[in-house]
Amino acid sequence: MTPGWRAPPAGAPRWAESLFRQRIAPIGVAQGDCRDGGLKVVFMQVPPFSLTEQLQHLGEELDQAVLQVLRSGQYIGGSVIAAFESEFAASVGTEFAIGCNSGTDALILALRGLGIGPGDEVITCSFSFFATAEAISAVGATPVFVDVEEGSYLIDLDQLEAAITPATKALLPVHLFGRPVDMERVCAIAAAHGLQVVEDCAQATGASWAGRPVGSWGDVGCFSFFPTKNLGGAGDGGAVTCNDPELAARIRELAVHGMPRRYLHTSLGYNSRLDAIQAAVLRVKLPHLPSWVERRRGLAQTYHQALGSRLEIHLPEAGPAGHSWNQFVVRVPQCPGASACGGSCTPAADSANYGLPEASCRDWLKQELQAAGVTTIIYYPIPIHRQPAYADLGYAPGSLPRTEQLCAEVLSLPIFPELRAEQQQRVIEVLSALVGKVQSQACSSVAA
Repeated sequence: MTPGWRAPPAGAPRWAESLFRQRIAPIGVAQGDCRDGGLKVVFMQVPPFSLTEQLQHLGEELDQAVLQVLRSGQYIGGSVIAAFESEFAASVGTEFAIGCNSGTDALILALRGLGIGPGDEVITCSFSFFATAEAISAVGATPVFVDVEEGSYLIDLDQLEAAITPATKALLPVHLFGRPVDMERVCAIAAAHGLQVVEDCAQATGASWAGRPVGSWGDVGCFSFFPTKNLGGAGDGGAVTCNDPELAARIRELAVHGMPRRYLHTSLGYNSRLDAIQAAVLRVKLPHLPSWVERRRGLAQTYHQALGSRLEIHLPEAGPAGHSWNQFVVRVPQCPGASACGGSCTPAADSANYGLPEASCRDWLKQELQAAGVTTIIYYPIPIHRQPAYADLGYAPGSLPRTEQLCAEVLSLPIFPELRAEQQQRVIEVLSALVGKVQSQACSSVAA
């Protein structure tokens, strides 16, 4: 018997034995705990994302920037907005950047600016956030979904080209989870068929393909500044990037009620403006983006090195050098290892309700990680083509098999620039214990 070892509480899962064979943490080192007969185990809490340390580091500068805007009285438009747009365009490598209310609005404004509307088809992928397709529908066009590559999670460019019809007006590749699509090939396909290219860069600020930033390849690039993104504001925000001055002017007019000058309205537009406080916050953060992306790449490399031998889970491909790792998404194809659920997985409701492969093993692993203090997120449990909102498009179960399988298997591990080494090690050790192949002292970080 291991010195100092105590048996886990009655009813605890089998994998927990590896935790209890280690030194029990002192009381009070973390928030989470469980009790049984006076025994208290304190787990380190690992969030999927946190701004706490970033705000501590930038707090004074952010405070001053926001206070300056508040004192100026100029909250809509003005020099702060103009300065951020210029700086962001320079970081992307485009002539223009037009701030707007959100990444969703960025897509809508881009599509409208390009003249895409009723009767047009836009080819994209279903393995993405709903807004990718929602924006296409919002302008009156029809989204056409093609499957993704199993290894990269990105749109299958062979299927994309095969889906082009006379009604196709644009291609909308998604740089999902920060991994850039092969934009040289996308642009070549678009040129061969006379199509426009709209890049969905919502999760990929700071990413690049062949050394060139995403958002600078297509006719337009669409970005989100939602707080969890690589460059996040203090609320919603977005931007459209492009190199065409006439297109930039159209998009800018559409964002302010189709108004090229005050009280002259040449088209039906939107009220979608990036406010000055968000621009001030983003200006403070933008210079830090390259270092934050490098930190994400380092965290992804650590995950790959530590978890590469775990056969029960599939890691995301390392991808090209320009990957910005907004998410680190593993796949759980089956119940992992002999020490896993023991057949206790509960079938996932989404699988049955939306005609998807069974996701119970992935869901079991997510629940067990949560119980050990590690919070994960599923991006995405239901693909867009199987959402009730798109039932009229007629995509039956199995129509996009790789996409549907991924939705049953994917699980996003914690990754953000301020993730501490001991937190990442905790994720690695708990995950290793759960899949039954512990090669180091499993979950020793329970001692914090």
